[in-house]
Amino acid sequence: MTRRAGAGMGTAHDIIGRGPSLAEVVAQRLREEISSGRLKAGERLPTEQQMAENYGVSRPIVREAVGRLKHDGLVLSRQGAGAFVAEPGAVSTFRIDIADFSNKDEIRNIVELLMAVEANATALAAVRRTAENLEHIQAQLDAMQVAIDRGDPGVDEDVAFHRAIVEATDNPFFRDLSDFLDRRVRNFIRTARSNSARLQGLTEAVQQEHQAIFDAIAKGHAGEARAAAEAHLKNAAARLALYLHP
Repeated sequence: MTRRAGAGMGTAHDIIGRGPSLAEVVAQRLREEISSGRLKAGERLPTEQQMAENYGVSRPIVREAVGRLKHDGLVLSRQGAGAFVAEPGAVSTFRIDIADFSNKDEIRNIVELLMAVEANATALAAVRRTAENLEHIQAQLDAMQVAIDRGDPGVDEDVAFHRAIVEATDNPFFRDLSDFLDRRVRNFIRTARSNSARLQGLTEAVQQEHQAIFDAIAKGHAGEARAAAEAHLKNAAARLALYLHP
């Protein structure tokens, strides 16, 4: 028998406006239902329609929220029966829950993790990239410059540039992990990049950092590429702190 998730807790619209997407808000509410025991292990979740009505959101939003819980290993699907709360200890997937991007410790932790992944991926790209990879990375670098010239933050172009570098590693696990990190910490990238666009001179500085990364990859110099990527991430953290504490 299913129960109404979130009953008496207000709709998702009541708590948006501070950054998380509607899907993440609903997913967090469901996590709370599970962790509190209101939704028990083995219990079937309410239907999409029931949850949509409960939380005041559309069914696609609910579907995305449940998908996040499946990705986290908190919910399992049974063909023809619906979605069920996983048994305790069944979680085998890696999770990152970032509650507060203004917390300096969380910023440090994010930067250290990104550095471990992106700096090493950039070093690998320098020695493994093909001529086609290099051309693609250059195209994304140029796209960022176009965005800068028209006065845009260039967040999507920034993400595409780093994605092109990860592709050049020719390592599918780097690609998968990079995709996961993009989804989880994109707000960090977006905020730092948007701040750069607001403050005079910072956008150009960011582009110079990207150019240094590209130049090192073009030369095939792994150590230089790693150092350029590390410097870029450290500077991104500093720009984010500048935005949070003007």
